[in-house]
Amino acid sequence: MMRKKIIVAVMALMGLSNLAIAQDTPADNGSKWQFRLRGIVVSPDESADIEAIGGDVDISTSVVPEFDITYFFDDNWSLELILATTKHDVEAVGTAAGDIDLGNVWLLPPTLTAQYHFTGGDFVPYLGAGPNLTLFYGVDEGPTADDVEYDTAVGFALQGGFDFMLNDKWFLNLDIKKLFLNTTATVDATTALGATVDADVDINPWVFGVGVGIKL
Repeated sequence: MMRKKIIVAVMALMGLSNLAIAQDTPADNGSKWQFRLRGIVVSPDESADIEAIGGDVDISTSVVPEFDITYFFDDNWSLELILATTKHDVEAVGTAAGDIDLGNVWLLPPTLTAQYHFTGGDFVPYLGAGPNLTLFYGVDEGPTADDVEYDTAVGFALQGGFDFMLNDKWFLNLDIKKLFLNTTATVDATTALGATVDADVDINPWVFGVGVGIKL
């Protein structure tokens, strides 16, 4: 399923770039670097396969700042490095042992997307896609588990949005990303349940962002 999504995303980007080749694009201010500061809402579209005790997972929404750096190869093509860290409450729900509070965890998910920008005016839409690496840290296992560990995850991101130019340097931005992200959580519940339980967790968050940027 993931491979199909990646292939579809690449084909979409190629098709859109071919469609835009014939467009005349005016020269910009010559800027190669672009920086944005966004406020983002990270809303997990979560599910889990929990061994032995069954059930599902509930992961809270997080609101945080995001900083990104973009380098332009030409007027249309760029690479964007997206930087943010989020904290989420985690709960196993509907298990054979009831609902289990698994505390919270911090996620550091640096993401690199290749983008195509549709130039031609002050309104500049773009599409992007690329890899994601998510590190889990600062784990608080909650009142029930003795310990919770999350495996580092490699995922994939799709992105769409637009910049609205206020002048040659400053612009407003709206951005939406979908991350396809999976990890294995190992819950040591020896004291409470007499067992260690593994869970295959799909986090798959939507990321909605609004911000301001500058070209340098």
